[in-house]
Amino acid sequence: MLCKAKTLKGYTLDSLDGEIGKVREFYFDDQHWTIRYLVADTGNWLTGRQVLISPYALVAVIEEKKHIEIKLTKQQIEDSPPLESDKPVSRQFEDEYYGYYGWPMYWGGPYMWGAYPFIMRDFEQWKTKEQAEKTWDPYLRSTHDVLGNHLQAADAEIGHVEDFLIDDETWAIRYLVIDTQKWWQAGKKVLISPQWIERVSWLESKVFVNLPSEAIRQAPEYNEKSMLTREDETVLHIHYNRKGYWLDNPTGKKQSR
Repeated sequence: MLCKAKTLKGYTLDSLDGEIGKVREFYFDDQHWTIRYLVADTGNWLTGRQVLISPYALVAVIEEKKHIEIKLTKQQIEDSPPLESDKPVSRQFEDEYYGYYGWPMYWGGPYMWGAYPFIMRDFEQWKTKEQAEKTWDPYLRSTHDVLGNHLQAADAEIGHVEDFLIDDETWAIRYLVIDTQKWWQAGKKVLISPQWIERVSWLESKVFVNLPSEAIRQAPEYNEKSMLTREDETVLHIHYNRKGYWLDNPTGKKQSR
């Protein structure tokens, strides 16, 4: 299921022994565009530190109840490596964090989840294999900070990032929701896949895609009130003459252009 990041914000987080807080935002890496941590708002519990939950611990998104089930206890979370609220996520913290929980490192291989193109839930099977060395250095971005970034098409600026659609199985960001309404009179909301992004200028707060603005203008409109179906996705990819990620790209790696 594809979930909007803004919709997930505020969902209750239920641990194995009770509620720990609510979803505040997400951190994702800028190579695979995959969620690496959910940032929890824990209220008065564990104040002064960021509480980060890896998708390895996220069991299910329960849309009807507006909560996310977490396969951790409060004590496990409290005893996990601390990260001060005003500090970025460092390599040292991630090494300690993943070592504490005993999870396979997502950066330890070429795929979306390190040595695997999916989240490895069978940790006993993983432990029988040798952990790969770090093959790439992740740089994490906040979904909150990227909201509002402008979209630069091949020939014109045409919109801004309004939201993200997140796959709740792989936790990949499948689409950026782009609002074009301030850029042209008949503007609408459209979807852009991270696989189509040419580059991102974090200093300019701008996302570059090698697509003509007219193609984006003519793209299928995204209706945020309706669930995006595979048929909708197929029509979108046909419009841009791109293969669907579900066909031959299960790893989530960017396709060559």
